[in-house]
Amino acid sequence: MKGKTLTKKEITAFAVYLESEEKSKNTIEKYIRDVRAFSSYMCEAEITKESVIAYKNKLISENYSARSINSMLASINSLLSFLGWADFRVKSIKLQRQIYCPEEKELTKAEYIRLVKTAQQKGNKRLNLLLQTICATGIRVSELQYITIEAVKRGETIVTLKGKTRTVFIVRELQKKLLRYAAEQKISSGAIFITCTGKPMSRTNIWREMKSLCVQAGVNPKKVFPHNLRHLFARTFYSIEKDIAKLADILGHSSINTTRIYIITPGNEHRQRMEKMRLII
Repeated sequence: MKGKTLTKKEITAFAVYLESEEKSKNTIEKYIRDVRAFSSYMCEAEITKESVIAYKNKLISENYSARSINSMLASINSLLSFLGWADFRVKSIKLQRQIYCPEEKELTKAEYIRLVKTAQQKGNKRLNLLLQTICATGIRVSELQYITIEAVKRGETIVTLKGKTRTVFIVRELQKKLLRYAAEQKISSGAIFITCTGKPMSRTNIWREMKSLCVQAGVNPKKVFPHNLRHLFARTFYSIEKDIAKLADILGHSSINTTRIYIITPGNEHRQRMEKMRLII
């Protein structure tokens, strides 16, 4: 199959296509970022199967994780399919199913509690409740917009994302805290987590505020980001219910394989179980 070049026009058309497929804003931004990086690498040269393989090998040589490389390749393969260049697509790197997570990456419940208390000590009520809201509901940071006064009063919110709709429950104690906070901030309707100008908080602002707690809370900054709170919710729920199908529904996952990633426990827990086996005579 003859090689073809990638232009800005085609990348723009790809972005429009992703919107028509109802991909989320963050997903579209990620795909386009990956595609532009590939386009920069190609530097207007003809795209061939060999050139895409070369790019894949370049990513490997730059020591990206296999998961990150597969994510970037998925974006590029999607573009190639859209353009009708399916013959140029490349295979992802085969991954062995991970049986435990690195201890230095997963947030523990004790660390979460320290973060919440530190936010309280710093007088940041909004961040204090934001942390608790994500961790107690399991929602994505992009779904905070659905935590409205009206939803909190009902004790549940309807989240619509990626073409799927699900109900997220808000436990009674969180209801009380959120309504009390809203009254103090004179928020009578709409989203609760807003900026001083009344706009919903951005992912960047939330990430930055969370990072500011790390030193005082004594928590590794590499563990502190919104999605790790969602992981903590998943592991805590599963430790009680042991129902991965129900958890997948709660988290809004289409595949249980995705949910499995969320409930992987730290390696030290596996080590302790192996010690209890007492197979060394």
